[in-house]
Parts: sequence; structure tokens; C-alpha cells
Amino acid sequence: METPVDPFIDAGSLVGSSVEEGLARFFGFNQFKGEQELIVASLMEGRNAFVIMPTGGGKSLCYQLPALLQEGTAIVVSPLIALMKNQVDAIRGHADDPDIAHFLNSSLSKNDILRVKEAVATGRTKLLYVAPESLNKRENADFLRSVRLSFFAIDEAHCISEWGHDFRPEYRRLREIIDGIGTFPIIALTATATPKVQHDIQKNLGILDADVYKASFNRANLFYEVRPKEDALRQVVQHAQENRGRSGIVYCLSRKKVEEIADTLKVNGIKAAAYHAGMEAAHRSRIQDEFLMQDVDVIVATIAFGMGIDKPDVRFVIHYDMPKSLEAYYQETGRAGRDGGEGHCIAFYGLQDMEKMEKFLSGKPIAEREIGTQLLAEVAGYAETPTSRRQYLLHYFGEEFDPAAGPGWDMDDNARNPPKSYEGQEIVHHLLKLVEATGGRHRATFLCDVLMDRETQETSTYGGEKVSEFKGTGASFADPEEWPVIIRQIALGGLLQKKTEEFGVLSLTNEGKRFLTEPRSFTLYRPKSMRVIASRESLGGTALDQPLFDMLQALRKEEADRLELPPFVVFSDVSLEEMATHYPCNEDELLMINGVGSSKVRKFGAPFIALIQHYVEQEGIDRPGDTVVRSVAGRNASKVHIIQKLDRRMSLEDIAGAQQCTVDELLGMIEGIVASGTKVGLDYILEEYLDEDSVEELWDCFMESENGSMQEVIEEMGDAYSEEEIRLVRIKFMSEVAN
Repeated sequence: METPVDPFIDAGSLVGSSVEEGLARFFGFNQFKGEQELIVASLMEGRNAFVIMPTGGGKSLCYQLPALLQEGTAIVVSPLIALMKNQVDAIRGHADDPDIAHFLNSSLSKNDILRVKEAVATGRTKLLYVAPESLNKRENADFLRSVRLSFFAIDEAHCISEWGHDFRPEYRRLREIIDGIGTFPIIALTATATPKVQHDIQKNLGILDADVYKASFNRANLFYEVRPKEDALRQVVQHAQENRGRSGIVYCLSRKKVEEIADTLKVNGIKAAAYHAGMEAAHRSRIQDEFLMQDVDVIVATIAFGMGIDKPDVRFVIHYDMPKSLEAYYQETGRAGRDGGEGHCIAFYGLQDMEKMEKFLSGKPIAEREIGTQLLAEVAGYAETPTSRRQYLLHYFGEEFDPAAGPGWDMDDNARNPPKSYEGQEIVHHLLKLVEATGGRHRATFLCDVLMDRETQETSTYGGEKVSEFKGTGASFADPEEWPVIIRQIALGGLLQKKTEEFGVLSLTNEGKRFLTEPRSFTLYRPKSMRVIASRESLGGTALDQPLFDMLQALRKEEADRLELPPFVVFSDVSLEEMATHYPCNEDELLMINGVGSSKVRKFGAPFIALIQHYVEQEGIDRPGDTVVRSVAGRNASKVHIIQKLDRRMSLEDIAGAQQCTVDELLGMIEGIVASGTKVGLDYILEEYLDEDSVEELWDCFMESENGSMQEVIEEMGDAYSEEEIRLVRIKFMSEVAN
């Protein structure tokens, strides 16, 4: 359905053309998608427009095409410098004149700003992307009053609303700033907006009369899954390995966790990179480009990554930490499967994380705290719902969905593995009577408190006489922890609705009122448990295959004798225990065992792999599906710095000072580096402590040792050498002999 794009389109050559001609000549399409044509028509006719369209739905074309077809310059307000650059580069890619689109923000020099303004003043620029802060500067506002403008486009418009997931105070002044420049049509666009946020945006921008275009929020190709946050890092590594070569994003809330997970993925053979706002802009830009060019498969990021990234083939999005709102969750998962192909969305949910975020909110102003608490409650509701996650998500955005037959109805974990159901007519009727008695003016927490007779400020000050008959009645119908889930299910069933103006307040729908007079069957579902599930490692010795461990120990002794090496040099007991737990049957799997580096695999691995393969086949063992994750110990940034400083022949004291640790702690780190399979150069340090004969004497002592322990050599040598000297020789011994 595409036609070739003319690579030599002049910035003004499309002015006055029909929308169909502009669509074909500039964008290479011969038909619009969804409601794009109606949105373009609204702007072309000078009307305000409000567009809610999911990520990947084609929002940018809705204002880019009208800008190209009309006289003057369209001003596009955008929150991120990276987002502006991506949009400008995309537009310039279709035109021969780079002045067709520009951005105006703090990243430009004074000369750059002068060149941009000259291009706008002469009419060559059709789209000017600005940050709200730049628009707020007096000199920029004065300049825009002096040139011909066509309209204002407010991208990522959810930033206007305090109820949105990315509220920015400077966005709330946009209407005032625009009025100071002149009178123009306004188009506001966002990928996520609840009815509450939608109303807030329109009211703040003064476009309550706007033509509203709301595409379906349903992304039928995305599979939604929530898992208990137990052993989450291992599961992230496993999913990335199972999808090796495919693009994915892992979201975390902290920069420290981003770095840790990225390092772990890299050390486990995944082409991964960290991305967060603490990095320099040039570094972030390079990582973004590497991801787009498929030089990096997995990006581990804070929410700083993704806005405006046009990569259609992201196959999975993992939330290592639950986001702070469902708007953020929806937008971030929406970066998967934009090409219409499969997209797997996994979120790890832990009550401790939610408590941590609630604690963080406790230091905020009251209004912000209340909003944040309500948004977190919706996130928890989504994670804990026993019903269709797709239905829950769409219901949050004000869209109805049939969980039995709607597009993508079976694309979530609850639909594939439904929870137990039970008849809930009596429970529902009781709850609706309470809502009716209290006038539909309260949130779910209040209703639960009444039903469980919990004394709170709200329940104690409420004067409704009818409430007394409901106090403490909840326990006779359901478990106290189930009531929030029950209320969510009743709302999903269309019997309760949330008031747009009062976030979270529940009132009866017409269907709910009818239920009170004509009760009917209503199916409720038991919530899935989010209890911590014990990992295999936490089950004590039962995970270890003792017969295999004994065989591996015997093989190690045979190999050590054959090579004339102490057994501990071949593989440590800890490594053998992991082998007898996870059954590595090839070199890649053996590399995942702690304490096994590539040199050990090359030197000693073959007979051990052969033994394990034969044992697994002979015993008919069903190998565990969980992934053996190599630790980043010895591989993170501080360890790299240590190796670099050793290569530069720095003293132990100087290295310890740079690492802000003691010499003893530094030696422990170096031992970890060697144990992970990396060689280090310590000869220049040993020369300061010991002569060649002493080093050789200690070397021979380790060669004859049973288990290579420090204590064994110290006892044999008496007071001849210090513990530090013996330790240095042992590090050299393990580095050169074992690696």
C-alpha cells in the first residue's frame, strides 16, 4: 500500500496540495490509518483537536501533514530533547532541505539559534519543535509573534495533568503562553489518558470544544503477564537468553538497579546496555542508536528511555519494578510489537516494592500524595486482578472490552490460566446496597473499612445512619483481603463507575441500580496468590544431585592427577555443587557456573560435560528449566578499574585508596576476579615483598596442597611469611594455573 517517496521534496512545494497528494508524495502512503484523515481535516479547517492514540498508531503524521500543507510554521511542544531530535531527523529524511524542520531548545548554541530563527522567518521551516521552557523565554515568544504560524501541537499532552504519569508544571502554562503569541488552532496528542486526565488536559488548554478522536487502547498482539517478584533477575536473564537476537527493554526505577541488571545480562552473553538520565547525553544518544541499529539487543533503562523511540520490532518489555501508574505501564509496554508482531509484556510485582513507593510518597505534599496513592492503588489492582488483565487495563482508560471474545481476549496469563470462580450474587448485592446507602461519594478503601468495621478518620466522621447496618458484615461474605479485588471485579462488570472529577470515587451505574432491584447471577474469581515462591536454591540440599556430585569429585581427582595439579585448581567444590544442581551439558551452560571462566572450560571442561551428558541420558533426568545466571561479581565497573590499575602497575595502597576500601578488602576483590576466570598481573607487587626463591617455595606449597586453603599453607610455613605475602602468591598461583 506504499508508493515510492520522492527524496527531493522542497519545504514549500506541498503548500496548497490536497491531503491525499501530500500523504503520497511526502510520506509514501496512499491511504490513511484509522482516524488520521479526520484529524488532519480538523486542523486544515482551523478547529481544535484532541487526539488519544496508542503508541505506534501514527500520531505524529496527524500534525506533520497539515503543517506541510499550510502556510507558516507549526509549533510542536515536546518534553524531551531526544524526542525532538528523532522527530526532526525523521522529517528531514523525506526532504532535500534540512530547514524543513528544526528544534529550539537548550542544547543549541547562540549561532545555532540564530540559524533556526532565520529559517523560520524566511518560511523555509514548516515544523519547529520547542520545549515548554524554551517557549516560556521572552525572546522566543517575541520572535514567534513576528513570524507566520499555522497552529500549535502539544505532544505528550498528558504532561499537563497532575493525574497523568509524567506531570510537568511548565506544561500547565502553555495556554497562557500561546495566548501571548496569538490566536491559533491547538491539537493536543497523547498515547495515554484516562477520562479524568483527558478532561484535565482539555480544560487547561481551553479546548473543551475540540474535536475528540480516541482510538482503541487495545493492543491485541501484546501478551500481558504479571509474576511474583521472586528470583526476578534469573527470570530476566532466562527470558533474554530464550529470545537471543531479539529486541527487548527492561525497565527499573533506580539507576543502580539498571546498571546491575545490564551488567548481569552482558556477563551472561546478552548484547545489553544500560540507559538512564545520569549518563551524559552523547552516551545516551549512542546507546539509543546502537539499539535502533541492532548492535544492542536489550536496553535496561529507567523511564528516561523510550519516549519517541520508533523501533517497531521490540519483542518484549519487562518491568523489573512495577511503574508508578497504569498510564506509565501502558505507554512503556506499548513500545513492544509496534509492527503488529508479537510482544511479550512481563511485570514483576512485589508488595515490598509497593510499600517502598508508598513510603516515598509520604514525604510529598498532601495533594500530590493523594494522587500518587490512588495511582499506585490502580497498579496494585492490575497486578492482583484474577480476571482479564486486558479488560482491567482498557476499563481504566474508559474503554469496554469483552473478556470472552474481544480482540486478544486470550493474550494474558489470567485468560490462559484462569483462577477459580464462584457465585457472587449475594456479595455483589450487599456491596451495591452499601454504595447506594452512602450516596456513591466514596472510594473503595472507605467501603472496605466499613465492611470490616475498621475505625478511620473517614468512617468515624461519616454521619450516615444507614452505614451502621453494614459495619463488620464483610467478614461473613469474604476474606478481608479479598474485598478490594471483589470491588474491582464489580466495577469491571459495569455495575460501578469512577467519577471523572473525583478520582477513585465509586458510584452506581444504571446497570448497578438495576441489579439492586433485579439481582442476577454474577461470577466472581478468587485472587491469585502473590506469595513468595521458594527458589530451588532455597530448598536446602534437596536441589543437589549427590550421586552426580560424587562422580564429579572422582573425575576431578582423576584429571588433577593426570595433569599433575591439585584438584581445587581444576574446579572448586562450589562449582561442582552447581554442576550437580543444574546439569550443564555444553560449553555455554558450563560457563554459567560460578567460578568457571572460558579458560577453565577450554582446559578442563570437556570430560565434565561428557560425564554430565551421559548421566542425564542414563538416568532420564528432566533438566530444570531455570537458567543458571553468572554473577557480575568481578565483572562490574569497579572490577574493571582494578584490572586497569594493576595493568598500570599501581601500588595496592593507591588502588585501595581509589576504590575507597582497605588493602585487605582489595585483595578479596582481586581473588573474586581470579575466581571468575580472569588473569591478573601481580608480579610487580610480589617483587616488592618476596624474592624468586620465596615465591617458588610458596608456589610449591600450594601445588602440593589438598584444597589450596590459606590456613593449610600458613600452618605449614609457620612465621616464615606474612598472611598478606602468602595471599599474594596464592592469587598468582590461581591466576596462572587455574586460568
